[in-house]
Amino acid sequence: MREIRLNGIMPPLTTPFTGDGSLDLGALKANVARYNETGLAGYVALGSNGEAVHLSSGERGQVIQAIAQSATSEHTIIAGVNALSTRAAIEATREAAGSGAEAALVITPYFYKSSMTAPVLTRFYTEVADQSPVPLLIYNVPQNTGVVIEPAAIAALAEHQNIVGVKDSSGNMAAISDTIRRTPSSFAVMTGNGGILYPSLVMGARGAVLGVACTAARACVELYEAVKANEHARARELQNRLAPLSHAVTAQFGVAGLKAAMDMTGLAGAATRAPLTRISDADRDKIRTVLRETGLFANLE
Repeated sequence: MREIRLNGIMPPLTTPFTGDGSLDLGALKANVARYNETGLAGYVALGSNGEAVHLSSGERGQVIQAIAQSATSEHTIIAGVNALSTRAAIEATREAAGSGAEAALVITPYFYKSSMTAPVLTRFYTEVADQSPVPLLIYNVPQNTGVVIEPAAIAALAEHQNIVGVKDSSGNMAAISDTIRRTPSSFAVMTGNGGILYPSLVMGARGAVLGVACTAARACVELYEAVKANEHARARELQNRLAPLSHAVTAQFGVAGLKAAMDMTGLAGAATRAPLTRISDADRDKIRTVLRETGLFANLE
């Protein structure tokens, strides 16, 4: 097994659907081919923006396979695991590995959220990691789950040889900084919030998994490269351009808004799967305005 690359920017890829709600794997492969030219470190399949919870087990495997087939050998392929029991999460990591994933991004179990204490979460991740054929990243996304895994618990889990990182989408800069402080440099702390990409990198985050990178991949990569080159004025400029767009295509308009922005910038956003619906024409106009104001897109469709 090759060493996986966790330094840099990765998009949590959207899943294109046809008008009747079927997978559009051709559109997904075309998107990846476009992204291959932007300097991204890898791809995350089946994250929150990939509508993983709307896919069957068989469809999830098809999505991972399509991404793995379309990426280059330089890209790391990570698959989201959204199972809520330990047994199901272990099985999902095995299925993801069998479809071509090199690592698994495992969400905190959330249905019985009041029972998800630090000891319970620590035991869950430890047991999954013990049996997973691929390395794990912890996925902390409390705005979707209502569950927070604290830096102390993440630091304890970082000692496990098969737990290699965390994607923290909370937007809590203090917590991310604490996680970076508590964990070894070999542990990949990845921010999942585009609004704090620059400060996260400055504090020592290894990279990011960003919804906004689905539509502004090159700008996100340029910000990462600017920080690494100590070009902080340039990095701050890019952060200021990206932050409003990141908010618009995540917290404000969600997956449907992100897909609309992708359509406007020449990528295949396509439809969402029910019960999600397309955004209104008025909201599309708002997104187009945000895209235009970034100054990053010369030709909006």
